Amino acid sequence: MKKVKKILIIVQRSNGDVFMSLKLIKELYDFYLSPQIDLLVNDDTFEVAKLLPYVNNIHLFSYQKKQEKRFLQEKTIIKKIFKKYDLSINLTASDRSVIYSILASNNSISAIEKDNKKSWWKKKFLTHFYFFDFQSHILSNNLKPLELLKINYKISLPSISIEDQVIQNIKNKLFTLGIKKNFVIFHPSAQYKYKIYPQHLRDILLGLLSKLDTQIVVTGSKNLIDTQIKNQLPVLANVFDLIGETSLEEYLALSHLSLAYIGMDTLNMHLAASQNKRIFAIYGPTRLTMWSPWSNHSMKSATYDSPSQTYSNITIFQSNMPCVACGKAGCDDKHGRSECLYDIDPSFIFNEISEWFKFKDLEVEMKI
Repeated sequence: MKKVKKILIIVQRSNGDVFMSLKLIKELYDFYLSPQIDLLVNDDTFEVAKLLPYVNNIHLFSYQKKQEKRFLQEKTIIKKIFKKYDLSINLTASDRSVIYSILASNNSISAIEKDNKKSWWKKKFLTHFYFFDFQSHILSNNLKPLELLKINYKISLPSISIEDQVIQNIKNKLFTLGIKKNFVIFHPSAQYKYKIYPQHLRDILLGLLSKLDTQIVVTGSKNLIDTQIKNQLPVLANVFDLIGETSLEEYLALSHLSLAYIGMDTLNMHLAASQNKRIFAIYGPTRLTMWSPWSNHSMKSATYDSPSQTYSNITIFQSNMPCVACGKAGCDDKHGRSECLYDIDPSFIFNEISEWFKFKDLEVEMKI
């Protein structure tokens, strides 16, 4: 396996999953002495994938094309990857992604289900496999292939490097907006509506945050959910709306310059955590054991549910409802309303944040 020159990594899930593959990519790149590493991801995660270092080519799978011309897309992807790699690693247990891994290389590794009725054929055709553990953090799950390859590693969440010019561009934009001192990011959106803090509670929290001796930069993309939130934002002193005003790379630069992240359980939170920022994260039904922010300071994530818990630079807020955290996509498990998010008091969140601010030196001007 030391002669591995071409590697395919398959991550057919969400933005956060793609970002969380970075540590695996880096370890493989170092161990195999700069091999060609390609990715196969869903097309809606391309913006994240293209920012990852050490990646050569990115193959895209589209659910839209699956509906329109399913077999044509499968034929095209298989033609591009069939036996083209010395090693393939699949980080999810879905049938399609396992098949891609098997077809891409004679040396294939994949996560599989513990249920033998679903995974018996995967065990037969894969070179190596491991069980996807829903009780372990996604970072730990993604690094299991390294153990099968006998590659030693130290678990951590690396950050994506940012070009100096991008940082300078963001500094210039902040200066133009009148943001001349330390600021915090408030990120109210998420990829799915069932993970978003309700508007009336969000407005109360923003009103409280605007009274802090700092400036609040509200972030988001140009998608429909974020645009809707943008149109609902209250006009407040010290609150600056940058929703839809930055690319993902520019957001990384903005996060790099910020004091802290306040907001939802989403990709942007994990990006801030990778930069070792102070995190105040609002969680709904998402299971913390797998998807809590990783702290590089304490080398841990959350392992239990609590209305509020802090480990090193991370603070998480949840409802105290007995069903938390259920892991469902909303209470109906169909992307509907999450009652638990309506049960988190914005004053409680603010009090935790304001206590932290008491011990922060906010007099240091940002060098712009």
